[in-house]
Amino acid sequence: MCDCGCNTCDNTKISLNESLVPKQLAPQILSEGLNYHLENNIPLYENIYQYGSEKYFTLLNEARKLYTRGMLDLNEDDEDLIRTNIGAFGMYEGKRVPLDFPMLDEDLDEAKKKKDTKKKPIGKPMRDSSGGSAYKVYVKDPKTGNIKTVRFGSGGLKAKINNPKARAAFAKRHKCSQKKDRTKASYWSCRLPRYAKLLGLKSSFSGFW
Repeated sequence: MCDCGCNTCDNTKISLNESLVPKQLAPQILSEGLNYHLENNIPLYENIYQYGSEKYFTLLNEARKLYTRGMLDLNEDDEDLIRTNIGAFGMYEGKRVPLDFPMLDEDLDEAKKKKDTKKKPIGKPMRDSSGGSAYKVYVKDPKTGNIKTVRFGSGGLKAKINNPKARAAFAKRHKCSQKKDRTKASYWSCRLPRYAKLLGLKSSFSGFW
């Protein structure tokens, strides 16, 4: 029975031509990955391996060899995939690149990230001229790999850096000892005195409040 109820659709996703490869011999002949696809009726376009990884390409190449020998039956979508050059590699501007594999946008994004990283001084607080906050710092978000701007502080803070009581009160009030996330303004506010020289502030204190 097909999903739509018409009883004419071909629900076959991937299967062996058992006249050429008996099912009981599949684990001995096929790779673990391709055998898993067959046992669980998973189409090739839902490749179980990470997109673009070596195993991703190896599985497609293995399936292509079996398909061209008539040993593997595929649905229409998988046939279209196998008939491309995906899994093969060529040279482009002196680099080995995968064929028929859409990666250009990702490559550009990665290059942009590297370019931004070179331009922006990561982890070095500076004055902020955009208004709203006194300072800013560029940090790399470990979750996304992107560079983000963290703005923190106000003009009134700088007068209290050299006041031990004010520092202690600030640290206690804002629980500075618990601030570990570099992507949050509170992390940098708690460590403002440590970066006094970078920010043009007069302070001999090097701790955090």
